[in-house]
Amino acid sequence: MTMEVEPEGKNVMCLLTDPEGTPLGNSVYLPQNTGPQHLQQIVNQLLNNEDKLPYAFYISDQELLESLGKYSEKNKISVEKVLKIVYQPQAIFRIRPVHRCSATIAGHNEAVLSVAFSPDGRQLASGSGDTTVRLWDLGTQTPLYTCTGHKNWVLCIAWSPDGKHLVSGSKAGELQCWDPQTGKPSGNPLIGHKKWITGISWEPVHLNSPCRRFVSASKDGDARIWDVTLRKSVICLSGHTLAVTCVKWGGDGVIYTGSQDCTIKVWETTQGKLIRELKVRKTQLLVHGLVQLL
Repeated sequence: MTMEVEPEGKNVMCLLTDPEGTPLGNSVYLPQNTGPQHLQQIVNQLLNNEDKLPYAFYISDQELLESLGKYSEKNKISVEKVLKIVYQPQAIFRIRPVHRCSATIAGHNEAVLSVAFSPDGRQLASGSGDTTVRLWDLGTQTPLYTCTGHKNWVLCIAWSPDGKHLVSGSKAGELQCWDPQTGKPSGNPLIGHKKWITGISWEPVHLNSPCRRFVSASKDGDARIWDVTLRKSVICLSGHTLAVTCVKWGGDGVIYTGSQDCTIKVWETTQGKLIRELKVRKTQLLVHGLVQLL
């Protein structure tokens, strides 16, 4: 491609070449105030680059870091001579999303239905259709414990914020507390719900430490607050007319429950009184609405 600019005032005649010495078109007159940024635009245009690429420019093996006029004056180069400029493509580091599996941890015999990271991020708990809860060491990606005791699918699982307790809920409607240090059950199953468990949420640690209470939601339309020290349900939150699909113990100290009856109810946690009710359209997904609420 030929690019000619008629000499006007103090211009510099330049010849752009690649590192092998192949000219990029013919000689061209450029203003003395032309610098590396302008030269990059010219090279990208002459090479018809759709994506503008960065280039460095060299004159006599010396990188050009200023305008052509300043360079010529500093190095006492006559503007009447053709100035050979070598353009050198610069490396481009592009960050691309990685869509690949980094590891596969096998062990369950049926579908995995729920997972939860420990608060310190070192362990993973998983619940499965094989009725077991498994604890995994994420550092070595190996199993730590297989927790047995449920009689049906493990649908929900949640760590206490201090990491001292793990609770799982099953399709049979029972809840089981586990000791993460041993993988053993912490007493007998907690019974109270009449249908399967749909969600578990612990009281935030800044509200009560050490962690003792959590809330569970069920297909039976109720949510229940449990005390792991007393090992019983201390409050039953009743009011929904259909299944409670999600539950969250908020950082403000109240409990939010979302239901198939198209309402989100807000409860205080000392006596289980209803504070307010939020109605949503049937087309809205309650889980998303509950998350946005918090």
